[in-house]
Amino acid sequence: MELVFNSNLSQAEIDNNFRNVDFFSGIMEGLTEVLAYEQGKAKAATFARKRELPNINVAELRKKNNMSQKDFAKILGVSTRTVEAWESGRNNPSPTARNLLYLISLDCTLIAKLQH
Repeated sequence: MELVFNSNLSQAEIDNNFRNVDFFSGIMEGLTEVLAYEQGKAKAATFARKRELPNINVAELRKKNNMSQKDFAKILGVSTRTVEAWESGRNNPSPTARNLLYLISLDCTLIAKLQH
């Protein structure tokens, strides 16, 4: 059976999403943690860690999708002032908002799905 990967993203967009990802370092870090666990130097709880998301330029993402701050805020479930604060750098998106922004950056068709 052949695995097929389907995406709405172009190959250039996919390549850009993985541009700053160092897969080798991530694999080595995981193997080091497993070895430490097997040698009794670490507990299983150390394996649970949050995935780091790339920083998202909120203004750029919003403009790319031809949206006003007000409409973008509505899609994200936040106030217009919150979007303004993110764009100006006064505040940072919460982890949940950051995840949603990341997903939208990967697949802008999510905006249409969130509008309904």
